[in-house]
Amino acid sequence: THCTTVLVGLIVVTILSKSHADRNVYPSAGVLFVHVLEREYFKGEFPPYPKAGDSSNDPITFNTNLKGYPDRPGWLRYIQRTSHSDGVLYGSPTAEHVGKPTIIEITAYNKRTFETARHNLVINIMSTEEFPLPYQAEFFIKNINVEEMLASEVLGDFLGAVKNVWQPERLNAINITSALDRGGRVPLPINDLKEGVYVMVGADVQFSSCLREVETPQNQLRCSQEMEPVISCDKKFRAQFHIDWCKISLVDITKVVPVHSNRPDLGTGVLPDIGEYNPPSESLKSRDYFADFLITLAVPSAVALVLFIILGYSLCCRREGVEKRNMQTPDIQLVHHSSIQKSTKELRSMSKNREISWPLSTLPVFHPVSGEVVPPIHPDNYETTSMPLMQTQTNLQSQIQIPQQQSSGK
Repeated sequence: THCTTVLVGLIVVTILSKSHADRNVYPSAGVLFVHVLEREYFKGEFPPYPKAGDSSNDPITFNTNLKGYPDRPGWLRYIQRTSHSDGVLYGSPTAEHVGKPTIIEITAYNKRTFETARHNLVINIMSTEEFPLPYQAEFFIKNINVEEMLASEVLGDFLGAVKNVWQPERLNAINITSALDRGGRVPLPINDLKEGVYVMVGADVQFSSCLREVETPQNQLRCSQEMEPVISCDKKFRAQFHIDWCKISLVDITKVVPVHSNRPDLGTGVLPDIGEYNPPSESLKSRDYFADFLITLAVPSAVALVLFIILGYSLCCRREGVEKRNMQTPDIQLVHHSSIQKSTKELRSMSKNREISWPLSTLPVFHPVSGEVVPPIHPDNYETTSMPLMQTQTNLQSQIQIPQQQSSGK
């Protein structure tokens, strides 16, 4: 059994190897800590495939939590993209965790056999004289995900590019954060889009002129218009890392005024002993609800009654009446109105008593060519409701012939 540790600058990258004992790692405060959970290590904990010659590619997921608690410490994060990729624990411990061993329980789940394997990881956080580095810069890289940046070779390439631009004596990776933890959204699954990652680095020298270019008024104006700023050293990153220069953050902690919040002293969590509990007496005093009745029912009812009386007086007792209206109306207008009413009544009575006369279409029609007279469509002795609208050929047989008119001499 063995345990391999890879150092990139002051970055601690620990890879588990086959051993059933607890693992002890010793990260430094203020320096990025990365711990890889390899699936190959846990495959030996599960039974092999039943058929010989089959390649074992079990889907394995991990669950990590602080021993005795359901979740991890606040500074420690975990990422595993798929069940066929390795898991990674990463984070940046602070000075308040120095000297306090942190035991992380790692549980591997085999989704093929539904079996589990559990191991403990003991994190012993050490102090360092170089922490904290006074000048810290945070970059947002758009074309890389967090698990890709946690790889030692990718992170080493990025630190090398930053060192080439910044030229510090000491340069450390302080923290790495996924853009999803900062309120970012999962991109569409097209063109291999990435959600991005924030990388914070610290150095012991002032920020270079290239990094300060983002603070110029011209670049600030371009950022406000959602345009890319003009950075002279961007070409040194562009080959591998696409940096959003509008989201870069430069912090000089020597000029930051610390804010100390007075936290109350936490107690033991046990309530003090104040004697026996004395519940209230069962005999309760009777309550007078007359005042509540007046406020709830009597007062609104009285107000409604007053409003009803006022409304009734206005509608019933103050009516002008027909006589007053006629007294205020001119005589000529009353005469006109009376004559109109009288004429209307007369027309209606006449329309009720009139006899219905046949229209002109019911009179005999003289045919100028044949000299014949066509009988009316609706004679008096026919049922008008059963007569057709148009005269057919059968009706022609019943046409009445009349003799030609004789001359006046005869």
